This record gives sequence, C-alpha cells and structure tokens, in this order.
Amino acid sequence: MITEVDQRLLEKIADLTGKPVGALNIRKDGGCEARQSTEHIKIDARTDGKQGIDIRILDGTKDEKCFIPVVISKSDYAEMVYNDFYVGENCDVDIVAGCGIHNSGCDEARHDGVHTFHIGKNSHVRYAEKHYGEGDGTGTNIMNPQTVVYLDEGATITMETVQIRGIDSTKRYTKIVCGKGAEALITERLLTHGKQLAESDMEIVLDGEDSKGRVISRSVAQDESRQVFRPIVVGNDKCFGHVQCDSIIMGSAKIESVPAITANSTEAQLIHEAAIGKIAGDQLLKLQTLGLTEEEAEDRILKGFLA
Repeated sequence: MITEVDQRLLEKIADLTGKPVGALNIRKDGGCEARQSTEHIKIDARTDGKQGIDIRILDGTKDEKCFIPVVISKSDYAEMVYNDFYVGENCDVDIVAGCGIHNSGCDEARHDGVHTFHIGKNSHVRYAEKHYGEGDGTGTNIMNPQTVVYLDEGATITMETVQIRGIDSTKRYTKIVCGKGAEALITERLLTHGKQLAESDMEIVLDGEDSKGRVISRSVAQDESRQVFRPIVVGNDKCFGHVQCDSIIMGSAKIESVPAITANSTEAQLIHEAAIGKIAGDQLLKLQTLGLTEEEAEDRILKGFLA
C-alpha cells in the first residue's frame, strides 16, 4: 500500500503524483507495489533468481516514459537489485528512476542497485535518477548505485543524477561504452551535509569513430561532509571527450576531485577541468544589497549553482 510518506518520497524522487501515464514499476521495501506495461514497453520480473526487473523497449518506440522508482520505509533493511534495460533501435524514450528512504529507526536502511542498459542503433534515451533520504531516527541511509551503459552506433544517452539530501553514505559507479557516432552526456548534482560521505567513479569509453562523451559535475559540500570524484574519459578512436567538475566547499568539508583523460588514438580530443572554491564574497554582498539576509543569499546561490 502506498502511504502518505511513500507518496511524498515518490514526488521528490520521480515527480510522481497520481497515476502516471506510461510504463511503471514501483518497488517498496523489497516487493513490487505497482507494475504496468504498455504496448511498446514491457516490464517483467527477472527469471535468474536475482531481485529486480527486465525492461524491454520495442524498436521504434517514441515519446514514451518508463517510471521505476524505489522507496524504503524500513530500518535495519538492505537490498541488492538488478535492473536490465533492452532498448531497441530508433527509439526516443524517457526513463525515470530514483530512490527515497524514510528511516525512523536506529539501524541502517540501504539500497544497492545495478542498472545495465543496452541501447540500440540510433536510439535516444533520457535517464533521470534522484536520491533522497529523511526520517526522524538515528539510523543511517545508504545508497550504492551502479549504472553500466552500452551505446550502439548513433545511439545517445542523457543521464541526470541528483542527490538531494539525507544520504549518509553513497558510492556511485557509472560506466558508458560508446560505439560509432554514439554520444553520452552525464550531468551530476550532489549535496552533502553533516558527516556524510559521497564517492563517484565515472568512466566513459569512446570506442567508436566520431563518438562523444561529456561529464558535468556540480557539487556542494557542507559541514564536515566529504566528497570524492574520479571521472575518467578514454578515447580509443577519433572522438571528443570533456570532463568538467565544479564544487563549492563550506564549513569543515573536504572535496577531492581527480579527473583523468586517456588517449589511445592520435585522433582523440579530450579535455578535463576541475574547480573547487567557496562562495564569493561579492556574490553574497550583491544579494544582501537587494534585501536578502546572508543566509537567504547563500541559499539562493547554492540553489542556482545546483540547478
């Protein structure tokens, strides 16, 4: 049963209100709370003994959405889920994932997931994944997502990953392998506070001629939290890759950014950039002259930076 707490979590992580139009799988506390397939998108339970689902999107599917959010409302709970996506050729679809945890206990609540995408020739996928934690208990909220994507010739994926707040520990691993003319764009937005830890390892492998890959990472670390980023782009053919990491550091937080590029072809064009700094004083001053308090000005800057 979807409770008011569940509904609030679903709205935060997947913008779900009411009954959605499109394919749907809602996972709650280890079980399937709701599932619906469409004519062109089929969702089935795995048959290999692992927890999770198989999503098959038929050739030529256009302008459809697939929602696969996860909610956890238990303390002292951990799960490992495997979701496989098989996207046919010449598709154009949106996939909305995300995980929300409401932990009111004193123990750990944990979701680990592996998403594997096989995206067919000339298909375009937009994938959004938001993470959020809450609860009035003392237990910790942990999420460790892994995403592996294989792009066939001419295929593209636009991936947006967001950590809103309330996740005590996260270790994210992302790998995308691009075929000929394929393109990957990853946008990562992350907020940590308290004593939270966030690690993000990314690898984009540009295998095919004229493939492209871009990583845009923006983060804010507050209080005593710690962040570690390790984005890597590997160029194995004529290709273009760009890694950009920008972070705002506050309080006693620590941020480590280690972007890397590897060229295995004379035709590979690869760029990386990284910047870490505090909020500029002139920005705060300008907003304060417009009538905002220092706290309001700071909040406005952070929201704009992570937008």
